Amino acid sequence: MELAAGFASTTRDDWRALALEVLRKSGVEAGSPEEALSRTTYDGLTVAPLYDLDDLPGDPGLPGAPPYVRGSRAAAGWDVRQRHAVADPEAVLADLENGVTSLWLVVGDGAIPVESLPTVMKDVLLDLAPVVLEAGRATAPAAQALFELAAARGVAPTGNLGASCVHGPAAAELAARCAAGFPGLRAVTVDATPYHDAGAADAEELGCSIARGVAELRALTGAGLSAEQAFGQIDFRYAATADQFATIAKLRAARRLWARVAEVCGVPEAGAQRQHAVTSSAMMTARDPWVNMLRTTVACFAAGVGGADAVTVQPFDACLGLPDDFARRIARNTQSLLLEESSLGRVIDPAGGSFYVERRTADLAEAAWAWFQEIEAAGGIDRAADLVAGRVAATRARRDDDIAHRRLPITGVSEFADPREKPVRRRPAPVPQAGELPRVRYAEPYERLRDLADARPERPTVFLATIGPLAAHTARATFAANLFQAGGLAVETAGPGADPEQIATAFAVSGSTVACLCSSDQLYDRHAAEVAAALRKAGARKVWLAGRGQYDGVDGAIHAGCDALAVLRETFDDLEVGR
Repeated sequence: MELAAGFASTTRDDWRALALEVLRKSGVEAGSPEEALSRTTYDGLTVAPLYDLDDLPGDPGLPGAPPYVRGSRAAAGWDVRQRHAVADPEAVLADLENGVTSLWLVVGDGAIPVESLPTVMKDVLLDLAPVVLEAGRATAPAAQALFELAAARGVAPTGNLGASCVHGPAAAELAARCAAGFPGLRAVTVDATPYHDAGAADAEELGCSIARGVAELRALTGAGLSAEQAFGQIDFRYAATADQFATIAKLRAARRLWARVAEVCGVPEAGAQRQHAVTSSAMMTARDPWVNMLRTTVACFAAGVGGADAVTVQPFDACLGLPDDFARRIARNTQSLLLEESSLGRVIDPAGGSFYVERRTADLAEAAWAWFQEIEAAGGIDRAADLVAGRVAATRARRDDDIAHRRLPITGVSEFADPREKPVRRRPAPVPQAGELPRVRYAEPYERLRDLADARPERPTVFLATIGPLAAHTARATFAANLFQAGGLAVETAGPGADPEQIATAFAVSGSTVACLCSSDQLYDRHAAEVAAALRKAGARKVWLAGRGQYDGVDGAIHAGCDALAVLRETFDDLEVGR
């Protein structure tokens, strides 16, 4: 059966002609639809508005076979992994009894003490639930504690010990021990999330992870392991974000890259990269944290579709402190819903064959490989630390600029903020180990302003000088209120009317020193200068205008694409709110 039978065939040129006609009717002048509708990622990759058969990069292979683009294994579903950073055996057991299938334990440096591991895992069936350790320089004693606990129970542990050659020769020793006697246990984790958390783009995160993986390979083979054994001792950890297609492509590209490394090393069959995807810490918000549930749901979906072997959904309150029982329950149920009710656990590589996904996977892999080669040319990941930090800082600066201008909106923070929201409080969580790169959250600049506004005895207020009837000023008044509320500021409106004196009287009653004119361009031409003058006479220190016009007495304009953070900081200064 031909599904397209009965439909007229079309070409990309047919689409271009129709799309260009629609764009011109919308007032968009461009030489082609691609010129008007394409966008560029932080990696410099072009995302086109349309993909077709001609965009396919070639045969991606089969699931479970080199180059492993379509999956490291020919099986559907993934391991539901939950993170624990405090010694709470009840919380661990609650997770395992309600859908979690493996544990990620943070040990040492204010987290779970090594000596508490037996208590934390007292009810854990180690032959059924893999355990992944994150212990930094305490990896050796933490691994020994796991070995001893498993031996006492007569079982062989599975999971990963979380070692790294960064922390000394223990990684190679543990890898040799695992390779010799524990086939279900790996020794080394290449954690790419610090690069993501510092602001790296996807290709940068991938390139750094492959460079780190190659450094681990060199250390392991230098200690006597064969290349095949060394590949079998390494897991990779990546961040999954709410940009679902970017995450899907990133995980698929990561497997392609690692398969290429194995091919060059002469062991192509050992190149199946085992992946642990973790929902992004950088995208989480402390304000309106309930929206984090939506972010992590999309990220988990993308990680599963992208072929991750294990997925950790961070609780929605993770950036606030220790997650409570409800947050942990939502986190694990998110995965259960996607696996069981949405049936994602029944499909292998559902994105495979998509013109867009396959092209983006290939483009991302190419960009990441070029970055990896640049790191290697600089002497490897350790010697290239300054190169990596500089590249990541440049990407972070571009993203920060987009966030400031709200080209990259953050729901509940830079957009649709509620200044009356009561902050969610949690018990303090262990502070993560400091690394060479900074840890950032995208929402922090706005949230710092919100904190300052909340700390005032009375919330600072901006007066919206609405001019004319509701129909004339509502759209821009709503826009202005949304912008100022993103900084935690309250707004008061003048209401309908165009009399400058009445508007100035309402401004004086508000007690504010900052006003923003809100109306249509037509009414601005008739009233803006007079209203601005009246506001000045009533004590206005700063007069903004919602729109793009320039009028006497108006200090600046706010509009879509303006630097919202700069406007807010300037407004805080005018309101004498210390920063």
